[in-house]
Amino acid sequence: MESARVAEPAVAPAMDVDKLTYEIFSILESKFLFGYDDPKLLFAGGSPLPSSASPKATPARATPTGKVCILSIDGGGRAADGLLAGAALVRLEASLRRRTGDPDARLADFFDVAAGSGAGGVLAAMLVARGAADGRPLFSAEDALAFLTRNSLRGGRGWSKPGGLFRRQSSSSGAAAFRKVFGEMTLRDTARPLLVPCYDLATGAPFLFSRADAVETPAYDFRLRDVCAATCAAGSSSPAAVEARSCDGSTRIVAVGGGVVALGNPTAAAITHVLNNKRDFPLAAGVEDLLVISIGSGEAAAGGGASTSEIVRIAAEGVSDMVDQAVAMAFGHNRTSNYIRIQAMGSPQAKKGGVAPEEMLSQKNVESVLFRGKKLAEQTNAEKLERFAHELVKERDRRRGADAGQQLGLGGAPAVVKPAAECQGQQQPTSYSNLVSQMFTSIL
Repeated sequence: MESARVAEPAVAPAMDVDKLTYEIFSILESKFLFGYDDPKLLFAGGSPLPSSASPKATPARATPTGKVCILSIDGGGRAADGLLAGAALVRLEASLRRRTGDPDARLADFFDVAAGSGAGGVLAAMLVARGAADGRPLFSAEDALAFLTRNSLRGGRGWSKPGGLFRRQSSSSGAAAFRKVFGEMTLRDTARPLLVPCYDLATGAPFLFSRADAVETPAYDFRLRDVCAATCAAGSSSPAAVEARSCDGSTRIVAVGGGVVALGNPTAAAITHVLNNKRDFPLAAGVEDLLVISIGSGEAAAGGGASTSEIVRIAAEGVSDMVDQAVAMAFGHNRTSNYIRIQAMGSPQAKKGGVAPEEMLSQKNVESVLFRGKKLAEQTNAEKLERFAHELVKERDRRRGADAGQQLGLGGAPAVVKPAAECQGQQQPTSYSNLVSQMFTSIL
């Protein structure tokens, strides 16, 4: 008699090996960059790991919370370093106006945080600067781009000198330009949280200008004109450094610009800030709760006989690319939906005969692929901006629907971003500039 065959248990389909590799690597990158390691947050579209797999895992939320929208802008010490970003921001703002039918829409209406370094810091500060009369964002993307374009055409004066956008606070025309734009506005006078990095020679460590810190104490509240001067300072010696003092005079920063000391890409700093700022972003627990656009400043091709300043610039571009690659890998498979990088080859020029920033938007940038080098992106920079504009409008509509449902007593998704009014008077955690400075130091 033939022995009975024992039925083998059905085997569940195994997770794709490449995807599993992405997830494991993403957990490691997220732990290193942002200080969290919840695997559940990284397995989008699949089942979360058992709670026993990670004692720090957060229970799955029954109701979607939406996404925190982050704008990050690279930059160096030259006004021209912000021209590509400025052109991209103008294109993005125009798309948002077209999709919403609101001709007065501003980028700050759709983003929760703006971060920028160097010329990118100037752009970010202008976009979130708040008008005193109505509280609306004071400048459009067109205004910000026009400001950089004017200063990049100044010839040998001020910003366009090889030394950078800002050389000496007492005599530079750049200082007068910043004063004319921002007047006496401080970090508190912004429509959205602002993050701008520099390097403090006094302490020998990175420093992050942050509205969250400014709200906590006047000792961290700086005038926006000084913030821009600090992030654009281009020297490594005291004559070229910029001194910035807090509004109450208690904090003194001897600043060198972010681009010079490899802080040109502030994306990781912005993400770290959001994930650790539970006062303003109480439900932002991981990359699935973020919607991030990172805009580069263009990449100059290396040539023979490069000058010292060109070599420094190329090195800074390499570090910015490293930050982009690390952030992209930390997002894992969410990289294609929650993280977008705008970058192009060539150095943008405002003068006739150079590469126009608008032309660079038609390029396809190179993206990193885990363990497989790099590949050409499927979409152009302009197409990526259109896709991101769609996501921003969708997130805004989701929030409006949730607010309407709560007003009608129908519940709705909890707010991943707290309104500024609800944050007044709440206890602020330890200085975010110190927290992010530690992150910067670990990367460098």
